[in-house]
Amino acid sequence: MRNDIEEIDKLIKETLTKEEAKFYEDLDEQNMLEMILGIFKGKNKWLMYLMNLMTIIFFGFFIYCVVNFFKTNENELKELIKWASGAIIFLVSVSMLKIFGWMQMDKNAIIRALKRQELLFLFKNDK
Repeated sequence: MRNDIEEIDKLIKETLTKEEAKFYEDLDEQNMLEMILGIFKGKNKWLMYLMNLMTIIFFGFFIYCVVNFFKTNENELKELIKWASGAIIFLVSVSMLKIFGWMQMDKNAIIRALKRQELLFLFKNDK
């Protein structure tokens, strides 16, 4: 199966122009670093920069809440609950922002696979 795919890839690259071949090469599978850097490209890159900035800020607030939680006297139950609640809220916020980033990476991978399949479909129908 893998050998057939490699042969089809080779045939496609031979029939495409140089510009089209470069576009086809860009659709190949990416490693994790390329996927992470890929979310900072396109129309919504400003949103990803903002989300990562907010992640850093929320993580700082999480650390602040944890430090104050452990500094609080154990007899002050109300204060402990406040700091623990703050830590949980900020940790959940960081998690939600990270999940959003992973979903964007997955979306980019799906779009890349769809474009690749479209090229394969067009190539097979041209024959």
